[in-house]
Amino acid sequence: QVQLVESGGGLVQAGGSLRLSCAASGRAFSSAAMGWFRQAPGKEREFVAAIRWSGRNTYYTDFVKGRFTISGDNDKNTVYLQMNSLKPEDTAVYYCAITRLWYSVSYVSASSYDYWGQGTQVTVSS
Repeated sequence: QVQLVESGGGLVQAGGSLRLSCAASGRAFSSAAMGWFRQAPGKEREFVAAIRWSGRNTYYTDFVKGRFTISGDNDKNTVYLQMNSLKPEDTAVYYCAITRLWYSVSYVSASSYDYWGQGTQVTVSS
């Protein structure tokens, strides 16, 4: 099994910043990419960002482009999400995920990822 542990969530005022971290542990796992999703109360889990290790390409959903930055370390299966200019609508539980295969279209789908963290709460006050 592979365990993912997120950290770095919290309460922040609108316009502020947070940096989320996620580290994988457990059995050896060769991943193709890692990603971040989020889920707000009463809403479905949605894609936020992903990093593909090959070429270190990054992908973002439109509503975080220019505000969030994903980065990571392939050798350590670690991923970060720097979140700037936070808005109240960014409030959600943020989950990291890891996949052994890269899906060029469905990387935005939660079903494309093999393992998930337990989530970390991000609350942005207005």
